[in-house]
Amino acid sequence: MSGDVVVLKFGGTSLGSPGRVRLAARRIRAHRRRGWAVVAVVSAMGHATDRILRWAAGVAPGRLVAPVGGAVDDEAPRGTGWEREGAAFGRDLGRELDRALATGEDLSAALLALALTAIGVPARSLRGGEAGVWGGGAFGAGEIRRVDCGPIRRLLADGVVPVVSGFQAARDDGETVTLGRGGSDTSAVAIAAALGAARCDIVTDVDAVYDRDPRLDPAARRFESLDYASLVALAEGGAQVVHPAAARLAARHGVPLRVYAYRAPWRGGGTTIGEKSWEAA
Repeated sequence: MSGDVVVLKFGGTSLGSPGRVRLAARRIRAHRRRGWAVVAVVSAMGHATDRILRWAAGVAPGRLVAPVGGAVDDEAPRGTGWEREGAAFGRDLGRELDRALATGEDLSAALLALALTAIGVPARSLRGGEAGVWGGGAFGAGEIRRVDCGPIRRLLADGVVPVVSGFQAARDDGETVTLGRGGSDTSAVAIAAALGAARCDIVTDVDAVYDRDPRLDPAARRFESLDYASLVALAEGGAQVVHPAAARLAARHGVPLRVYAYRAPWRGGGTTIGEKSWEAA
């Protein structure tokens, strides 16, 4: 089964409205009609994480820092929001903040599963731990330690689309830990690697990988394809389309990637990443 599996990771912008959630559901259905078994991994919708952080700062004034300088979500650069305070707010505060933040991805997963079910595609939303994503480390800065593919494989075998909350994992002590900025990218690549998936698609708000942000620089260079080393270099240099940790993980496990916009056609387009070329589905 693994060679017929594709992981589709939907960023916050691609789920930013009911219409976009329905579009994501139709994209999944189109892949299934072409014979793929699909696993979806989701970020929090739009600016949901930003709003949760502001609420948290409001109920714990003086202990938490609200995000500043524009929208913040799990795809944003590090160094904003709660991470600026690091461990200063202590374990108990960190635990509750991580539980609050994880609800953003949980809501996206449930809504996408609803949209899929409404168009006749069986789907089941799963929190990170329910999907077998196990992690460790401090609250707000966790890391994935292993992925138990059993829960996902059982759903795929029954013809059900697993819709997994990215950005989160379960620790061995039963606690939920978030993975820091870009955590949903890392979740998706880790799941794809564990499944031996044919590829992992990153569905975002830009149509490809560029050397600079095309929204800020019209002269930014667009890439049709990249090898892993080039993607890692771009990501570490601040390209921000794929998180550096996810890029390094894809390179380490040889997971082919495709990056494209949520408006892209069902077939082709975007940037392909890997050691060798492959046909986009």
